[in-house]
Amino acid sequence: MLRSLFCICWGLLFMPLLGTAQKSDTMRTPPPMKTVALDTVGILPSAIDTKGWLLLDKDIQQELDGAVYNIYNFKYDKAEKQFRSLRRRYPNHPMPYFLLGLSTWWKIVPTNIQTKQYDKPFFAYMDTAITKAQKLYDTDNNNYEASFFLSAAYGFSARMHGERHDWRKATVGARRSLNFLKKSQEANSLSPEFQFGQALFNYYAVWIGENYPLLKPVLLFFPKGDKKVGMQQLRSVAQNGFYTATEARVYLMRILKNEENNAEEALPVARSLATTFPDNGYFQRFYAHLAYDQGEFSDCERVSREILDKINKGMPGYEGISGRYASYFLGYLMQNRYRDFAKAKDYYQRCIVFSESTGDTSGGFYLFANMNLARLAVKEKDIATAKRYYTVVADKAAHKSEQYKEAKAWLKKYGRA
Repeated sequence: MLRSLFCICWGLLFMPLLGTAQKSDTMRTPPPMKTVALDTVGILPSAIDTKGWLLLDKDIQQELDGAVYNIYNFKYDKAEKQFRSLRRRYPNHPMPYFLLGLSTWWKIVPTNIQTKQYDKPFFAYMDTAITKAQKLYDTDNNNYEASFFLSAAYGFSARMHGERHDWRKATVGARRSLNFLKKSQEANSLSPEFQFGQALFNYYAVWIGENYPLLKPVLLFFPKGDKKVGMQQLRSVAQNGFYTATEARVYLMRILKNEENNAEEALPVARSLATTFPDNGYFQRFYAHLAYDQGEFSDCERVSREILDKINKGMPGYEGISGRYASYFLGYLMQNRYRDFAKAKDYYQRCIVFSESTGDTSGGFYLFANMNLARLAVKEKDIATAKRYYTVVADKAAHKSEQYKEAKAWLKKYGRA
């Protein structure tokens, strides 16, 4: 509940949710084998001096096109080289520092925000972006570009402080992010970049109230949202944005799958992201998971093999979490599609190793890998092995679940053998 409270306090306020960790691996049984225009929702200021705004500079966009791509394709060194070049030419502008922070953020995302090795540089880049943007804002409080970066940088910092359980700093950052979000939304019609934060707020401000009724009193202190408008805005940004287009697509994918329970519509979004950025382990595992859910087993198998191959090569952003996903899916396919039980056992065992290496042993793929290994051992009449795996299932599964009942019943009958 505390995490949910901070979802509305700092998770919605602009870009703090960008790249947020994928939900824990919930399991579902897969199937059997086989635009609203921006200016309709934005406010167009009557007269804005955009001189010196890098955010709207088409030459800068053209220059950074490859760098922005490289962030999401996990070519961090290449992206950061261009951002440092931008910093040398514009040392007093927040954009290069924010982009360096964004690149650092995406080094953290594949670990489900678990790694802390990048925390210091991440906070340093965001703090510097805030300092630079604040100076621009102090000079001209109608500088909506400065408001944009203040909202985004405060939001990102708040999100990370929340992940690290520093609730005081998270709350302060969230409040400031919301203040500048309100200011920057006045420029919604100038660029889709300005509308991304409003899209997230519109959606989640309603979704939180629907799913966490106890938080409704808290929502009274926030502006009212509109889920339908939020989704329309998000789709518009995904289609028309430059710096925020990919982030909008990421959130569109996540919302459709996790909040709307619409894996069918989320699948093509995930496929597009994984195809556009083929070396992004986060996008690939999300796509593999959706393909598994929707019975697109050929795609699931292909992407899962690619993930394990890239882990073996030591590619950036490919680690134990993605390995857990990929090895489970391949184990399932070997067992149920190809009836190759030896390979199935190998992949399930690799899933268990990956899960233990990342500390993800409370359920999910870890539980089901043990469950399937137990069932395979029973088929082979290997009582000792079945007992070992069923014992894990009985320990990890929810007590009302079918998995728990099956494990306890088998152990009661054969556990002393």
